[in-house]
Amino acid sequence: MHEGAIPVTDLSGGFDMQATVESGQTYLWDRADGRMFEDEHAWGSDAWYHTVLPATFTPSGESEVVRARQHDGAIEWEASTPNAPELLTHLLRLDDDLDAIVDACPDLPMLARAFDAYRGMRLVRDPAFPCLISFICSAQMRVERIHGMQTRLAREYGDPVEFDGDTYHAFPTPGRLAAATEADLRDLSLGYRAPYVQRTAEMVASGEADPEAALDMAYEDAREYLTRFVGVGEKVADCVLLFSLDFLEAVPLDTWIRTAIADYYPDCERGNYTETSRAIRERFGGEYAGYAQTYVFFYLRTGGE
Repeated sequence: MHEGAIPVTDLSGGFDMQATVESGQTYLWDRADGRMFEDEHAWGSDAWYHTVLPATFTPSGESEVVRARQHDGAIEWEASTPNAPELLTHLLRLDDDLDAIVDACPDLPMLARAFDAYRGMRLVRDPAFPCLISFICSAQMRVERIHGMQTRLAREYGDPVEFDGDTYHAFPTPGRLAAATEADLRDLSLGYRAPYVQRTAEMVASGEADPEAALDMAYEDAREYLTRFVGVGEKVADCVLLFSLDFLEAVPLDTWIRTAIADYYPDCERGNYTETSRAIRERFGGEYAGYAQTYVFFYLRTGGE
């Protein structure tokens, strides 16, 4: 086992582990105590979280387990790889200058309240294929149910990884999910999303399309490209761009952001996704609008207003 600690004081803008991984951005982390997404009004937990990184994502070329918790002013970590600090920095965007990002966002009263409530929450940077599948599964679902779907997919189709006496499961490869039948996936409670997941996995496995191809595109072109995947509309595409592919300007227009537009920024409603997205993106400051979106989303979803 490899272990160590990253002092939170080394991170510009601080860090909030629980808010970062339990705010609905990622469904690829889990809590050792089994209480993922249960403590939405009890923040400050020092629970251990873990994730399994796919072999295509790690320097070793093998699936790796990383466990982390925030405790005594540090991010303590245990891992199957000595590269855990670099991997955590990438996954949790620990290299973002959060103070500068907050300062660059516009001075909007509701946004300021959201920043104050959850300061230290960072965006995540998930592996692209698991992120894509997670948000295909997210339609009309509560966060705990989305998380449950990803956990079941990993246990059923992911490679087992032994670490420190426990068995973890990597997220399934595109090939493994492509080989599943719709009935198999429905048995895991994916419902109508089952054929979307199977067909999207098939597209990636065959090379027909690759979510990472969007990295080299302009933002709106990247969003349009991702909608070629089955089950991916503009909102899901924006989630993948924001939470995996470094498009920090992306603003997914989910229910909570549409509520914020209706209640606080009604002039940004333009009658269609593309124009409304452009308007709220500009209102939230452009370059880091996705950070503003995520704080507002989480603040409203947890009853901040």
